[in-house]
Amino acid sequence: MKFLALGDSYTIGEAVSEAERWPVVLADQLARGGIRLGPPEIIAQTGWTTDELAAAIITARPVGPYDLVSLLIGVNNQYRGRPAEEFSRELRGLLQTASSLAGGESRRVIALSIPDWGVTPFADGRDRAAIASEIDRYNAIVCSEASQRNARFVDITGASRLAANREELTASDGLHPSAAMYADWVRLVLPEARAALASAGR
Repeated sequence: MKFLALGDSYTIGEAVSEAERWPVVLADQLARGGIRLGPPEIIAQTGWTTDELAAAIITARPVGPYDLVSLLIGVNNQYRGRPAEEFSRELRGLLQTASSLAGGESRRVIALSIPDWGVTPFADGRDRAAIASEIDRYNAIVCSEASQRNARFVDITGASRLAANREELTASDGLHPSAAMYADWVRLVLPEARAALASAGR
């Protein structure tokens, strides 16, 4: 069984070990429950926006069909001040690509919401309320676009905001999630991943 994880720094696991990346932990948790995915194939890089991820997928030429495809992208669009309309259009294309890579079965695709980096030390001196508002606007788009394409949606933003009062949830770089935070995300994603694989008859 094959698992493809698409995204940016949150998927590649910036500031944590390879074993602590959330897609790797998810595959491990599924294996413990008797669902054996191979090691996740990851197309992700710190700093990528939606258009950069789309270009990277074309370059990487992943070979489907995959039993599970995850998509977590958009924080760098928000950080760079890209228009929400542009994000919506490019996300739509990525969801279509993800569905194609999942053999045309959109229920094998899991779209994750964008974490709120505004609660981290990196955001010191910035307008945290404005960041939260922008993140919420982008996440409304993620939820809507996923729903329209019958993909699964998992909200991890609330969990990310717990880092405002729990410093152990932020990695040593003061921006990215720690292994503990990624473990929290996996707990949220796991039920949808199981359902996605069950819907595919796995």
